[in-house]
Amino acid sequence: MAGPGRNMEGVEPRSGATADGMPLSLNRAPAADLDPWVGRITVTRVHAPRDFEVTCSVFNDLAYARVVLAGDWIAETPAGEMRLGAEPLLAGPQARRMELWCKGAFATVNIGLRPGALHCLLARPAAPLVNRLEREDPFALAGEGADSRYPADAPIEDLALIAEERIRAFIARTNPKQPSAISTAFEAASFVDPNISPGDFAEEHDISLRQVERIVRRDFGLTPRTVLRRARAMDLACQMLGLSDNREEQDFLLRYFDQSHLIREFQHFFGSTPQAFRSRARPLLTLNLETRAARRLEELQRIAPGARRPWHEKPVEEEEEEEGRAHGDSEEACHGEGSDHFDPR
Repeated sequence: MAGPGRNMEGVEPRSGATADGMPLSLNRAPAADLDPWVGRITVTRVHAPRDFEVTCSVFNDLAYARVVLAGDWIAETPAGEMRLGAEPLLAGPQARRMELWCKGAFATVNIGLRPGALHCLLARPAAPLVNRLEREDPFALAGEGADSRYPADAPIEDLALIAEERIRAFIARTNPKQPSAISTAFEAASFVDPNISPGDFAEEHDISLRQVERIVRRDFGLTPRTVLRRARAMDLACQMLGLSDNREEQDFLLRYFDQSHLIREFQHFFGSTPQAFRSRARPLLTLNLETRAARRLEELQRIAPGARRPWHEKPVEEEEEEEGRAHGDSEEACHGEGSDHFDPR
């Protein structure tokens, strides 16, 4: 179901690309000591002409502490249009996609916060932050003093390490509790089978449905059913963008009762039909949905942390090796044409 590849003229990804040339971010699991609170560390750096413009959208299932390093941005939030420059932000988890416009080259550093991390680290429930952006830097990711900058010429992994060290310092200073085991289990369930009913989940974990609803609402900012519906739609969108293991395509489709159910649900979360969604490039959405797709496969132990993902462009050496094997198979087939064997088919 993935759409055709579309390279963007003049755009040079510096943090990875899909097999068909769409920009990706560096995104990886955090260091083990941060794992209870941090779901992902991401850095995006894309070089583009000054007059380059992209209108797209983003859709995140995690809250993010973010530092915008480059780019002129406009985000369409429930509170109205927000114009953003080089500044720190706290972005809430989303209940649906958010329209986003950007001009010129862009770069961001991001810390993805697991469900419940806002409650543990900042004593904040997630619900008031859903679909919203706040000009805040609660973890001092932007840093302080002359050495606080993220060097423009530094390798992207160095930028990730800077952000990682700054949130580590916050956690060491505040000694927070870890997120609820119920929230952690509910997120894992949404990765494995988002068709599970909240009632079955509650029974499986020997707690009441009311407790599940209260904890999930506090830590995800949404009802349990909405979290599961969002997971289904996001998995399907990842498949359409080529950000999945192709062996899962049928599983993703069978999560819906029928075609009309699929279209209605997808349109609710992404604001377009699947056909319209596939019809054009979505560079910013590809960047942020890839983060979830990679995290999901790693947490399900389908791929090892740091391993090349199914949708990444192949290294030149690997492509040459595959071409060599194909050439060898072709020659073998040609040599076999003189065989005495006759296949009547």
